[in-house]
Amino acid sequence: MTTRRQHLQQVLGAFAVGAPFSSARTAPSARINLAVIGTGSQGTTDMKAFLQDERVQVVAVCDVEKDSDRYNRAFKQNFGREPARRLVDKHYGEKASKSGSGSVCAVHEDFREVLERKDVDAVLIATPDHWHVPLSIRAVRAGKHVYCEKPVSFCVEEGRQLCDEVKKAGVRFQVGTQQRSDIRFRMACEFVRNGRLGKIKHITIGLASRNRDNNRHGAETAPTPPPAGLNYNLWLGPCEELPYCPARLHSNWRWLWAHGGGNVTDFGAHHLDIMQWALGMDGDGPVEVFDPKGTWPEAGSFYQTPEYFSFGVRYANGVTATVTDDKANKTGLLFEGENGRTLFVNRNNLISNPPELLREVIRDDEVRLEVSKSHSGNLIDAILSNKDPICPPEIGHRSATIAHLGNIALKVGRSVKWDPKTESIADDKEASAMLSRTIRADWKL
Repeated sequence: MTTRRQHLQQVLGAFAVGAPFSSARTAPSARINLAVIGTGSQGTTDMKAFLQDERVQVVAVCDVEKDSDRYNRAFKQNFGREPARRLVDKHYGEKASKSGSGSVCAVHEDFREVLERKDVDAVLIATPDHWHVPLSIRAVRAGKHVYCEKPVSFCVEEGRQLCDEVKKAGVRFQVGTQQRSDIRFRMACEFVRNGRLGKIKHITIGLASRNRDNNRHGAETAPTPPPAGLNYNLWLGPCEELPYCPARLHSNWRWLWAHGGGNVTDFGAHHLDIMQWALGMDGDGPVEVFDPKGTWPEAGSFYQTPEYFSFGVRYANGVTATVTDDKANKTGLLFEGENGRTLFVNRNNLISNPPELLREVIRDDEVRLEVSKSHSGNLIDAILSNKDPICPPEIGHRSATIAHLGNIALKVGRSVKWDPKTESIADDKEASAMLSRTIRADWKL
C-alpha cells in the first residue's frame, strides 16, 4: 500500500517541475493539503500565492488572534484567523461554481491542533520571528513540509538546530527569501559567479532605515489587558513574559529584541542571502563582522533596535561588504568589480556599468543557477520531486547568521571574529552568549 504522500507524487507526477501553475485542474483529493499558521499581513500575502497553485488545497488557518479589526486604519484589511478563513472560502467558493466541488476551511487558535491533523501535508509559518524555529521544529517532527518566513532563525544556535532537525525528518523546507525566485537577482548572481565583473572587490548593501510605526499604535506603550479574541500568552510563546500593549504587535514587534532583530534581520535576511548566492558561499559564511556603528533610540524608548546602522563583513578570500541603512545607501546590492565594472540590483532594477554588460549571454557551460518563477510553487515542486527547494534551511540559516552577527556586533560595539565551520565566535564571551537565547520552560523542545 502506498502512503498518501507517495500517492500525491504519483498522481501529480505529470506536472512539470518549475511550472507552479497549471491550467489543468487537479482533483481535490490529490492536492497538497496546506495549513497556514500566522495570518497577519505577510502570512495572508503568502497564503494568496499558495491559493493560486492548483496543486494546493488550503484546508486550515491558524492564528492566536481571531480578528485584528482594531488595526484597520493602518492596514486597511483585517487579519487574523476569521478573515483568513473567509478569504479561503471565498476563493474556493468561486472555483467551486465551475467545478461543482465545495470547500470548508478549518480554523484553529493553537498550532498544536494543526500539527496533529493527519490530513495536513505542509504548513506555512508566518509568525513573528521568535516563533520561527520552535514552531518549525515541531512541524517537521510531525512530518510536515514547511514554508517558513524569513529570517528562518531568531538566533544562530536555533538555526543550526533547525537544520539538523529537518535533515533527520526528511521533509522539504523552504525559507521565505523569495528574491531567489526573482529573475533580476538570479541574473545578477549569474553575472557575478561567471566573472563578468572580474574579481569582486566590494559589495554595498542598503537596507531599510528607522523603526517605523507600521501598525499606527506605536505610542500606545502602557501595559493594558489583552483584547478579547487574542491569546496573548500563546503569542508570546517561547520568549520571556512581557506585558501586552498595542505597540508590541502587528509588525512593530520587530523593533523589540524579544521578538525580532530590526531592519538588519528583516530585509537583511533577503539581501544578505543574495550576497551569499552571488559569491557561491551557500553553506558557508564570512570570517568577521567589523566596524559596527548604530544610531539607537533615545534612552527610555519602547522600541530598541537601531534606527540607523552600518557594519562591515569580511570573507576569508578577502571580499568585503558594507551593510548600511538606506539613508546612507540605496536599498539593494551594489557589486563592485575590476576596471570600474559594477552591478546594482534590487526588486525594481538591474543596472550595470557598462550598460552593455547585461547583454552578455550566460553560456550553457558556465554557472547556471536554479530557475524558480514562484517561491511558493518551488516548494510544491520540491515536495513532488522529493528534492530540496531553492532555499532549504541550511542556506537560509547561513544568510540569517550574518544578520545575527551584525546585530551582535552592534550590541557589543566592536568587531566579531566568526568561524563558519564551527559556527562560533572566538575570544569574546559576551558576544558568544548572544548566539543563543533562553526559552520559557513551557516551550523548550
